[in-house]
Amino acid sequence: MSIPALPPTVGGEVLLLCTYYKDGQADWGGVLGDVGGRREGDVLLLGEGGARLRVVEGAGWDYLHGGNVPALVPDGARAAPVAVLVDIPVVAGGGDPLLVDLVAVPGRGVRVPASRLGEILAGLLRGGVRFEDLVREMDVRGVYQGDAGRPAFPAPEPSERRSHPPLPASSGALLVRTCFDDEEGWRALLDDFGGIDQDGWVGADLDWDEIDVDDYPLTAEVVEDRRYEGLLPGEVPALVPPEEHATLVALADARTFAEADRPLTAVDLYDTPGQPAVLPRRVVGSMAANLEISNMDFHDFVLEEGSDPWW
Repeated sequence: MSIPALPPTVGGEVLLLCTYYKDGQADWGGVLGDVGGRREGDVLLLGEGGARLRVVEGAGWDYLHGGNVPALVPDGARAAPVAVLVDIPVVAGGGDPLLVDLVAVPGRGVRVPASRLGEILAGLLRGGVRFEDLVREMDVRGVYQGDAGRPAFPAPEPSERRSHPPLPASSGALLVRTCFDDEEGWRALLDDFGGIDQDGWVGADLDWDEIDVDDYPLTAEVVEDRRYEGLLPGEVPALVPPEEHATLVALADARTFAEADRPLTAVDLYDTPGQPAVLPRRVVGSMAANLEISNMDFHDFVLEEGSDPWW
């Protein structure tokens, strides 16, 4: 079933979209009260002259991921700079609403406290705040000006808006090559993962009796295509097809071939789309496995500035 397009917005209006449903009914948790403002029909007015939040719900958006939102903006429609999602982490986990970038780097996200939503949206709509400013001040949990500590590897900012093709549809993980300067290093990386099979996968045919828990294997489809050269974490979520949503995308970038432990840049596709976690190669397989069974969260692998990695 295709995902419905989003309704168009008028000037000063931002969509507040529910993506969590029980028995076909929207579950907003306590967000509508936490946001505050004055309700007029399906619109929340946030402060005098502030943003207009248009409350939107429909079971067709159940489990919609932030990275897939930009593709649902109708062609030719005047898009607000962001959309606001009320998703599972908000309702079931007590998290903060997710702002999704629709203009600068469509599909990346940042979480903001509901109580500050009006203030932040007003800054974005008036041009006093850029989405890059919000991303730059995220904590390790992806929350704008949150108190969980700053990430040791902040999300890089693109110098210009670029276009990349969609990534392959996959229900597993993707290993994407984004640096093409070191062919020998790339082949060595694939060898470290046990080599690539004829179908283009690493770790697809494992002997579970011989797995080293300290170097847990990564099972991933390999994407080696120069059209992804220079691909940045924030650009990844919008490229992941919604039909078969990957568990994880790991980028083999310039850092991978410059450092001894061959670190990869894993990209969050769910909680805070586009947030990076830089991990030694030997840890990425464990990350993918733990995310797949919901044993750990993405932020558990985001290294905090000034701290030693638990791995």
